[in-house]
Amino acid sequence: MQEKYRRSGRLLETGALFKIEVALLKDTVTITIDTSGEGLHKRGYRTTQGDAPLKETMAAALVLLTSWHPDRPFYDPVCGSGTIPIEAALIGQNIAPGFNRSFASEKWDWMPEKIFKEAREEAESLANYDQPLDILGADIDHKMVERAKQNASEAGLGDLISFKQMQVSDFTTEKEYGVVVANPPYGERLEDEASIRELYREMGETYAKLPTWSIYVITSYEAFEEVYGKKATKKRKLYNGYLRTDLYQYWGPRKPRVKE
Repeated sequence: MQEKYRRSGRLLETGALFKIEVALLKDTVTITIDTSGEGLHKRGYRTTQGDAPLKETMAAALVLLTSWHPDRPFYDPVCGSGTIPIEAALIGQNIAPGFNRSFASEKWDWMPEKIFKEAREEAESLANYDQPLDILGADIDHKMVERAKQNASEAGLGDLISFKQMQVSDFTTEKEYGVVVANPPYGERLEDEASIRELYREMGETYAKLPTWSIYVITSYEAFEEVYGKKATKKRKLYNGYLRTDLYQYWGPRKPRVKE
């Protein structure tokens, strides 16, 4: 098994401090300068979060792995602090990730300011702020719903995403061809297993009533399909941090094309 070791430090050059990182993989040493500062997964909008927040980059990956398009409904039944719905909205309107954050290299005196200015102008020109979206995030905890609303507002998406306090089993809709993306609790502690199994069972019963929808659930619980009540169309291995998980995909039918 290959192991990689990292060490961070500071490099002094022409009176300025630059954060450097040294990575050792077998007999190869890689030295890099940190250009971003805070990790790139930090988009700059999450002012508050829950106990086990999903990284923004992981949330975006989950959205991109689905069949969702901006003209279809999108729903996260266990939204927590709103990361998945927010990332879906950013993708739906083609807003560059990290658009409203700063980067360490912006402060380097030898880095021309116009580079970042031009990059932001290009990103702005590519965004589609007129794209209508139908995105809903829900959570059983009203405190998390308020946190999600706050984060969406910080991202400038407060008027595009709806958030609601409700249980998984309360969801009903007459809309068709939507997409559900869920990152529910995994039940890592034995004492949580009964409640986790009940949540997964409720998911299976609730989404069985949505025949045209596609469902995507990420969890490390190996008996998920058994409890959910249906074998996944496809299962994909992913790592949520260091935790091995599976993305269970239940594909709905393709949305018919509207003839012009």
